[in-house]
Amino acid sequence: MSAVLQLPLLWAAQSGTSALQPQLLASAAHHIQKQPPPAETPQKQGAVAAPETPVATYAFYRKHTENLLRRYLFASMQVGRSPNLLGESVGRGWVSSRRVRTFEDALIFVLDVERCLQRLTAIDRQIISRIVLQEYTQPETAAFLGLSQRTIRAKLPQAIDRLTESLVEADLLVLPD
Repeated sequence: MSAVLQLPLLWAAQSGTSALQPQLLASAAHHIQKQPPPAETPQKQGAVAAPETPVATYAFYRKHTENLLRRYLFASMQVGRSPNLLGESVGRGWVSSRRVRTFEDALIFVLDVERCLQRLTAIDRQIISRIVLQEYTQPETAAFLGLSQRTIRAKLPQAIDRLTESLVEADLLVLPD
């Protein structure tokens, strides 16, 4: 919520004085006094205010997720499997955050990333596939998917954040403590 004070009236500059000006000031002052400040909430006597915890966000890690997707693209080509964002992936019961050293490690990594991608909605997968993996621009992606550029600009960070959350839960992306 914004800390900006919202007045119910539109203020304009005028030359000269008006008879309505004192009434406008009085109604604005009454409106301001009627609303308590957002920080002042009534508390029980003797209660200690709990410190506000910051909202966890994955916005800082978007570039890490994009780099992991590029690594996924490279690894999937190495194992002879084209990235399968829109189809069904092979099931896997164990995920790994180890380095990819062998063919089997690369295959496990590809399958695990595909499982995380399958948790996204179809439109999120298409946006990520077009922009991050295929390197289309946002206007090209918007035209291809039949969406507005504004929608693409809004949905891309959200989709990457959801994918980041899924990758963190699967221990494929390890965030610093």
